[in-house]
Amino acid sequence: MLGLALFTGLWYWFCRSAFGYTFHAVLCQPVVMALPIGLIMGDVPKAMMIGAAIELVYLGMVAAGANIPADEALAGVIAIPIAMQTGMTPEMAVVLAVPFGILGVFLDQIRRTVNAFFVHWADKHAAVCNIRGIWFCALLYPMILGLILRFPPVFAANLYGAAVVESFIDKVPDWIMHGMSVAGGVLPALGFAITIFIIGKNKLIPFFILGFFAVKYLQINIMAAAIFGTCIALLMVFMRREKEGEAV
Repeated sequence: MLGLALFTGLWYWFCRSAFGYTFHAVLCQPVVMALPIGLIMGDVPKAMMIGAAIELVYLGMVAAGANIPADEALAGVIAIPIAMQTGMTPEMAVVLAVPFGILGVFLDQIRRTVNAFFVHWADKHAAVCNIRGIWFCALLYPMILGLILRFPPVFAANLYGAAVVESFIDKVPDWIMHGMSVAGGVLPALGFAITIFIIGKNKLIPFFILGFFAVKYLQINIMAAAIFGTCIALLMVFMRREKEGEAV
């Protein structure tokens, strides 16, 4: 598990470092990190199922003012490997992931607090036109701080956490484990509720309901629903542009 612990620790540090604000948001998603974790652990389907279940909880999460309400990256990068090692169901993995998502917020707050020191340090370098010093304060020092804060907890959790969790599960009564599974099955509904809240327009809610019932009763998979949804969205955009063109 040493290789897995190293990989997950570096993955979390890299994705949360937001290099250039390009693909870091994608790399932070549990369903994305589930693929390489599954490849390393030799069970991609199971990793993807666990990652998708965790993803649903954070489906509609928005970092208002760049303040994250929960850290889905830390939740996924720890919960997915531990759940696979201990044989958890996706529902139980969701319950395991939520506390780590909250812990990630505290880590981010510590990072922001310390980074404020680098900002004032950069002001001093700017006063004397020290470009190299500004660059260090803006990029190098925050990256080193991020590595110190983010790598150790993920590395330790994935190296030793599975044994602790497995020992805990063996001692917990079956009825509590069943309750955790039920709670884990309900939590993804929170992600859907947040998504509906973000949509915010009553005229768009029918499309959300249409997609849900299409998957539930027509038995189409998520990929097919996504393709149909994309086509409907494009048709609406094209029709609106055509109507606006006629109005002009």
